[in-house]
Amino acid sequence: MSNELHLGTGWFGCSVDALHGARLSSLRVGGRERLVTHSRGASPTSWGAYPMVPYAGRVRRGKFQHAGREHQLPLNFGHHAIHGTVFDVSWATLEQSPTRVVLTASLGARWPFTGQVTHDISLDVEHQSVTCALEVTTSESMPAQVGWHPWFVRPARLDVDFAEMYLRDADYIATAQRITPPPGPWDDCFTGARRSPAVLFDDGIRITVESDCDHWVIYDIPKHALCIEPQSGPPDGFTLRPQVVTATQPLRRTMTLVAR
Repeated sequence: MSNELHLGTGWFGCSVDALHGARLSSLRVGGRERLVTHSRGASPTSWGAYPMVPYAGRVRRGKFQHAGREHQLPLNFGHHAIHGTVFDVSWATLEQSPTRVVLTASLGARWPFTGQVTHDISLDVEHQSVTCALEVTTSESMPAQVGWHPWFVRPARLDVDFAEMYLRDADYIATAQRITPPPGPWDDCFTGARRSPAVLFDDGIRITVESDCDHWVIYDIPKHALCIEPQSGPPDGFTLRPQVVTATQPLRRTMTLVAR
């Protein structure tokens, strides 16, 4: 049985890779691929559009505190932990139809708490949109963040406008200080979006990234791709802006990719 689940058509549609982190492995608009797709030897953090759970971006030295205890995450990015525990694992498929798929995974042994995440992905052919919803649940109290990391393939350019940017340090990790955004290129976290960020492709297609997340990481340094990453908090958010999930308070966020 294939681990790729296909929604829509070759003209407008997406594919979801259940084996590799429940990510969008393909996004087709106007018959053309809009994401960086998998290639042999590619890092699991370098392609598709994958969910980042239960943290997004770097966790400094992999360390954080919750309820008076310090926790140490496995380091998977030099001296730091990055992008959560589920982007490189197999997810179970709960529901599947021609326009919707729902997947789930445990947050796993690399996470010091008990928790689950679901990824609900639906396709609207009429409005040329793909909506992704992440929900984190737990039976205890724990910190959590969610986000998505889409790799949009170039040639393309950004259309973004933010009020503030987190100043990052030499480790490329956000600090508490916020500044007026300087010109790019960026590998930075922003807040105060004045409009939904978008990618403009050279054939005239515009993909707008809409989300109820209030933080956005923009990564446009690579020559081959652009990344617009909606997140529920900043990198190192367990320290800078902790969010707590409990048995009665799950964390849920959405991202919609709208093509015009």
